[in-house]
Amino acid sequence: MQIRNIYTGLSGVILAVVLSSCLATKKYDRPEIETADLYKNFTTSDSTTLGDIPWENLFPDDQLKKLISDALTNNQDMGIAAQRIVAAQAYFKQKKLEFLPSVGVGASVTHQELAENSQFGSFFNGSIDQYQLAADLSWEADIWGKIRSNKRAYYAAYMQSEAAYRVVQTKLIASVAATYYQLLALDAQLKIAEETVENRTSSLETMKSLKESGQQTAVSVKQTEAQLYGAQILEADLKKQVQIVENALCMLLGIAPQPIDRGVLENQELDVDMNIGLPAQLVRNRPDVIEAEFGLMQAFELTNVARTQFYPSLTLSATGGFQSIEFDNWFDTGSLFATIVGGLTQPVFNQGKIKAQYKIYKAEQEQALLNFRKSLLNAGQEVSNAMVTITAEDEKYDLRLRQRDALSDAVEYSEELLVNGYASYLEVLTAKDNELSAELNLIDTKYRKLTAIVDLYQALGGGWKQVDL
Repeated sequence: MQIRNIYTGLSGVILAVVLSSCLATKKYDRPEIETADLYKNFTTSDSTTLGDIPWENLFPDDQLKKLISDALTNNQDMGIAAQRIVAAQAYFKQKKLEFLPSVGVGASVTHQELAENSQFGSFFNGSIDQYQLAADLSWEADIWGKIRSNKRAYYAAYMQSEAAYRVVQTKLIASVAATYYQLLALDAQLKIAEETVENRTSSLETMKSLKESGQQTAVSVKQTEAQLYGAQILEADLKKQVQIVENALCMLLGIAPQPIDRGVLENQELDVDMNIGLPAQLVRNRPDVIEAEFGLMQAFELTNVARTQFYPSLTLSATGGFQSIEFDNWFDTGSLFATIVGGLTQPVFNQGKIKAQYKIYKAEQEQALLNFRKSLLNAGQEVSNAMVTITAEDEKYDLRLRQRDALSDAVEYSEELLVNGYASYLEVLTAKDNELSAELNLIDTKYRKLTAIVDLYQALGGGWKQVDL
């Protein structure tokens, strides 16, 4: 009967512990998030997305591929992000071992001089030696789920560091590609500027000859000379920009400033389908959104840990080994000793620290939730902006191409009219300046179209997925 009562009481305690554990910690569930309207003005039912294409398959330029590969290997930000993963992994492995008891072993020799009038002095002839070799064991029972929640929190931190690494990776790939295209665009504009300087130098010599023969005035010569200076200024400015952008690309590559092997802008085409997939796919494709959710998971589990602090903790400790006052008897069986202590500690008054800590973690959890939703909204905005830009730059490129052709014809016609005396030389100069601006703008538009595709690729979470072998 007594055994039955003990069993009944023990069962009641276990049931109370289980129920209390359920109340102390909660299970993480992804919060409800609205994704249907993330892509403003763009609706799709196709789950195919540009972001699923590995970067090696997106860019056809072999030189660009090599630059991206070198950047992923040597870039300092990638190295820093990788080391953060190592640190987070170490913390997680440490927390996994908290379920196990901690064990320590120590040996000590104590010599004590005793006063003759002390309690033990008359028994031990004024001194005592003690030899001890002992092992200590300490273990906390995870009855409220604190250790489990702590482990999950550090796992979330570890996974957050991996997602952060992918954020750096996708940004780096997009930055290298965009900077590369900018460099090619500047090369193309510089080539036009150099040709313009050459042509206007020839025109200036022609105008000087015509002035000497009385066919042109000094004003026309000076206008041609000024136009040449303008082209030379443009050439100098473009050379400076080429050097600056080349240096920026070297920084991304993790190398000192040096010349970069590269192709030409006219050969650059990103012939891919602009599929944006479903908005809900951003939750698993965008590294920054994934990072934000792991941040939320970590904050949720730390709130669980803070909640368990309101409940008592059960700890078990044990000490055992050999203890003797005679060296020769140190390892005898008679020197064995052992101590086992079990303790249940319930916080009663700690100046409100536990309550304040819980409120802090609860507030941080709410911040993490808002950050998660914000990152998703930002992702949708970036996809929408990139699509709008691609559409606009496509339309602008066709218009600028027509504009350039029309202005080229205008230059030809104005020169014919000048020869026949129906136009002034100022009209010819104006037509040439307009043609130069149109050619430069055409190159700039192609560059912006290429970078808009790169922006869309990054906005969809492209760049971190590997090539299928």
